[in-house]
Amino acid sequence: MTIGFEHIDSIPQLIKDFLGKKLEGFQNKTFDLDNFKNQISEKQNSYSEDKREILYNAIFFQNQEEQMSPKQLDYLFSLKDKNTFTITTGHQLNLFTGPVFFVYKILQTIKTAEFLKSNFSEFNFVPVFWMATEDHDFDEVNHFKTREHYYEIKGNTGGDVGNIKIDETFFIQEFEKEFRDNLYGTELILWIKKAYQKGKTHTQAIRYLVNQLFSDYGLLIIDGNQKELKNQVKDIFRKELLSNQLFETTKNQRQFLEEKYHKVQVNPREINLFYLTETRNRIEKINNDYFILETDLKFSEEEILNELENHPEKFSPNAVLRPAYQETIMPNLAYVGGNAEIMYWIELKDHFESIDLPFPILIPRNSMLFLEEKTFRKIEHSGLKIEDFFGNFAEVINQKILHNNEIKLLLEKKEQDLINSFSEIKIKAEQTDKTFVNLVNAEETRQLKSFRRMQKRLLKAEKIKQSEKFEQMQNLFLKVHPGGTWQERVLNFSVFYADFGRQWIADSYQQMDVQKSELIMSPI
Repeated sequence: MTIGFEHIDSIPQLIKDFLGKKLEGFQNKTFDLDNFKNQISEKQNSYSEDKREILYNAIFFQNQEEQMSPKQLDYLFSLKDKNTFTITTGHQLNLFTGPVFFVYKILQTIKTAEFLKSNFSEFNFVPVFWMATEDHDFDEVNHFKTREHYYEIKGNTGGDVGNIKIDETFFIQEFEKEFRDNLYGTELILWIKKAYQKGKTHTQAIRYLVNQLFSDYGLLIIDGNQKELKNQVKDIFRKELLSNQLFETTKNQRQFLEEKYHKVQVNPREINLFYLTETRNRIEKINNDYFILETDLKFSEEEILNELENHPEKFSPNAVLRPAYQETIMPNLAYVGGNAEIMYWIELKDHFESIDLPFPILIPRNSMLFLEEKTFRKIEHSGLKIEDFFGNFAEVINQKILHNNEIKLLLEKKEQDLINSFSEIKIKAEQTDKTFVNLVNAEETRQLKSFRRMQKRLLKAEKIKQSEKFEQMQNLFLKVHPGGTWQERVLNFSVFYADFGRQWIADSYQQMDVQKSELIMSPI
């Protein structure tokens, strides 16, 4: 069972317009085979053999600790070939992968690469996972949630999270208690113990876990925090320092998005770079000097340009500059991301043009929902439809509670009679003076407010009277939306893997239609 994003109220209108090819300037950046054909040509003409060699060496070097699968090695070696391209997704280094959509977005990336291979057999398509190792908000990634527990880990904050070392493992003991009796619980426990050994970094932990889950699918993993890779974007970083390139070139698009959609997902800064020491701090230009905020470091223009030339690894792009970095160092055709990610990529097209860099095809990732069979049956018996849970559910409940209610129908009839009566009075009142017309309008407003109050009190009374039915519907909502939000944004993959193992991953992969952006619902 699926619901297309266009039919889900909570999907942003910008995403709906993008998918419907209604967003001016982005019709050729949606999922379409002709668009991919053009993207292949554009990228092939702009990506050099030297860059391929650097990328191959970087991924090979970074993954030496892992036992790469034959498919991963095939994909890795193919990166040297001018007919090989990447499909990419990325994510933060959440503890034990964080929310389960982490798995879904990677599976969609893998399946997109395979779909393209089936349609363009003369080319190779490699799925890539970009680790956001340079993020510094550790509080965003230091936890995950199962049905039974909330797991959290401590660590030094302020620096790039990828280099934070594991120094406590108490959470593993609690995890073991929760899952030791599940069919595939032992496998999960072995993974979490191996990944989060004391002294290991969060980069090492996530690389290990992603390989356990996806190595057989050929997924390659890349960490952008490497000198040889950053050496390729010194010119982009230089423009950022000297002329606020990204901030200036995105002004028109941000103004358009603000006017039409009343929201800009991310507002770029004038300089969208951090400087890495023991911590990761913003660079800000004040007068003619460059200050590293919250430190004592200060550079003149000449000094910071020399620093960039000699030590590009010390410069770190923020979320809105990272796309240009990523697309420079990889032969990438498309980016698979959540709605929020896609919305800030949409801000950046003019920036890409200003630095002569091909802008990728954007793919809003699919969402998935797994519920027990009995929950689907309860929804059906309640008279609700699964679609009801992804609109205004409060309004749905109100309608169910007051369905065929005699008092409600009577109030609605009398309210309409009142409106009709005042319409007649206002026609005649217009023949008198203005003060009388105002009095009639005011009295209509007052009496209609009384009807609205009665309707609200009726709803409240019926909720008390039908409290069992009301509570059942609310409980069903929390089954679909644990914690009040989408399941995939709350629960960790272990909740599903513990009972079904790799078959759950294979089933999730099988159910995805990469040509569509939709919510996929399935019984477990």
